[in-house]
Amino acid sequence: MNAKYLEVLEYNKIINFLNKYCKTYIGKENLSTLKPKFDKSSVSNLLFQTNEAVNLKIRKGSFPIDEIPDISLWITQLKGYSILSPKALLEITAILKVSRYLKEYFFTDENFDTSDFPILTHFFLSLYTNKGIEEKISSIILDDNTISDNASSTLLSIRNQIKKSEQEIRDKLNSFIHSNTYSKYIMEPIITIRNDRYVIPIKSEYKNTVKGLIHDISSSGSSVFIEPISVFDLNNKISSLKVEENIEIEKILKNLSDMLYDYCEPITNNLHIIGELDLIFAKANYSIDINGVLPIINDNKYVNFIKARHPLIPKEKIVPINISIGDKFTSLVITGPNTGGKTVTLKTFGLMLLMAYSGIFIPCSENSSIYIFDNIFADIGDEQSIQESLSTFSSHISNIVEITNTATSNSLILLDELGSGTDPIEGANLAISILQFFHNLGSIALSTTHYQELKNFCLLTDGFENASSEFDIDNLQPTYNLLIGIPGKSNAFAISRKLGLNTDILDTAKSLVNEDDTSIEELMKSIYDDKIQIEKEREEIHKNLVQIQTLRKSLENDKNSLKKRERELLDNAKNEARNIVLSAKEEANSIIKKLNKIEKSSSNNANNLTSANRLRNELNDKLQDINNSGDNKNTLNLEILKTLNTKNSMKNNTLDKQTSKGNISFNKNDKYKSKNISPEINVIGLNVDDALFVIDKYIDDCVIAKLSPIRIVHGKGTGKLRNGIHQYLKSNSSVKSFRLGTFGEGEMGVTVVELN
Repeated sequence: MNAKYLEVLEYNKIINFLNKYCKTYIGKENLSTLKPKFDKSSVSNLLFQTNEAVNLKIRKGSFPIDEIPDISLWITQLKGYSILSPKALLEITAILKVSRYLKEYFFTDENFDTSDFPILTHFFLSLYTNKGIEEKISSIILDDNTISDNASSTLLSIRNQIKKSEQEIRDKLNSFIHSNTYSKYIMEPIITIRNDRYVIPIKSEYKNTVKGLIHDISSSGSSVFIEPISVFDLNNKISSLKVEENIEIEKILKNLSDMLYDYCEPITNNLHIIGELDLIFAKANYSIDINGVLPIINDNKYVNFIKARHPLIPKEKIVPINISIGDKFTSLVITGPNTGGKTVTLKTFGLMLLMAYSGIFIPCSENSSIYIFDNIFADIGDEQSIQESLSTFSSHISNIVEITNTATSNSLILLDELGSGTDPIEGANLAISILQFFHNLGSIALSTTHYQELKNFCLLTDGFENASSEFDIDNLQPTYNLLIGIPGKSNAFAISRKLGLNTDILDTAKSLVNEDDTSIEELMKSIYDDKIQIEKEREEIHKNLVQIQTLRKSLENDKNSLKKRERELLDNAKNEARNIVLSAKEEANSIIKKLNKIEKSSSNNANNLTSANRLRNELNDKLQDINNSGDNKNTLNLEILKTLNTKNSMKNNTLDKQTSKGNISFNKNDKYKSKNISPEINVIGLNVDDALFVIDKYIDDCVIAKLSPIRIVHGKGTGKLRNGIHQYLKSNSSVKSFRLGTFGEGEMGVTVVELN
């Protein structure tokens, strides 16, 4: 795509905005060469990169990257087997650290599914990391100018000797400064360094008195800095040791540099990847800030922007537009007054596509769709070519000549003020001819114009459509609304009247206008207004339907909640009832056991009779408590009574007489009926609560009949019924033990129970 078209559509301004989002110098370098792609595969890949980056930021937070050092010079030196400086080594280490941080950011979370990010996964996997090299260099080089004492044993030994020698010098010079002999010669009692040698400041008048070498004179000339002869040897020793130190440091730096020679390519590759990732995330962050969306890419050569917003216009001023082309028509002609937003519409349309073609989300609503054109041409603006001395008309035609010679059936053409700058009749006919050329070629074309002839042409020709930029006559302000299907009016008369032009002039001007043209425009505007009203009413109906559906769903949820609550209450009632039964049976069984002991006793003395009466009263009280606890407990009392009717039928006439006073009736035939009880009960198909109720009664009957062991057939199934039965058997005092059936007994589908 020609660079001048990018400039006209303000693509470079988008690049300038993106530059603020790049964190690294190499990311910014990549951005400076960013250009739109014009093939579907490349555009899809770029957009999916951005989409993955947006989703990754949502999932894992901000991308952990900041400015990195430019190590290109150091890499060049490495490739030439040079010895790197401490600064160079630290900066290469910084790249390795950043690479490791990025890799950890993406891969360390075990719960994070990297398969959702196939494109970014490739980038992060390609990063080379070497924590061993990082740590070694960082431990040896403390800053740009400092090598650690522990870099080598030799370096440590040399520096220890230097420190020892320096201390000896200080001791000698301190003695010199504070001695009675020399203290009067001293300007200040300090030790300083000149030319890397330790010296002391001597008053200038005594410079010949103190034996030594003068290294410097103060600016005032009052002091000379002398190295006393007594520390010559020690200073010389330190100088020699420092030479050895530098040689050892050179060896250490060479070893570290040697360690990096084999990693020039991986580290260079890391730089490229960091730059790529930086640019991808810059696009993602910019896309988020402009509320951009991932557009749908279609193969049907149409574009549909829903609530499109020009990204360079402030949010508080922009008016979103809906614009679609390529489906029902391939050429759209936009008319309306100057400053009505026609040119902005062209720029918005073109710039949105260029952004998408560069992998940047577009500021539209969801479901906006784009087509990948092979080129975008734009003739926008009225700048004249000063060098070629071309008029406005000539400048436009020169651009159009280039476009007609280059465009294909898959090109997009944007033409502003087509045919302007010349005779209106000739200009209008030329504009129609140009648009027909592009239509016949198969290109998609958007143009703006003032010509009435183009409006009429679009009304009568298939493949062409009118559009207009709405204008608020009362306030003399454009609304920037785009009305597709309606030819626009220049509103020259209305604007002139509003500004106070003479009425006679306006009336005369109106009389010269073809009434058919104005009637058609008014009719089309009336139809459009009706359409808008219908759309508003339909939207209102839709809102009401949504509210109704929401209310219906809410009512259904409330109904379901009530049913759920009802089930919970019933389940709780069943559980409560069963607990009451179990508790009552436990106490009844305890009383019955005591009565059995009295029955088995050989003596029917008064104490035994008294005990039996007391137990009988306890049993009656328990039944009375259960009766008082609720209307739904009668069944429980009946079950208890059935158990008691047989257990309390004692041979002892006195005891029988006493218990009969407890208002409980006994059926002496029950013990004979119990002999017919089956040693097996089948509860397959019942739920747990119903099965336990049946089993509970069955076990009571078996206890009375002294029938043991018994078999409970519950089936295998999911095991829920079996587990519920086993829990119940554990709490039943009449159960001595239980086990699952063995081979031939039903195995997992049967439980064999031993009763007391």
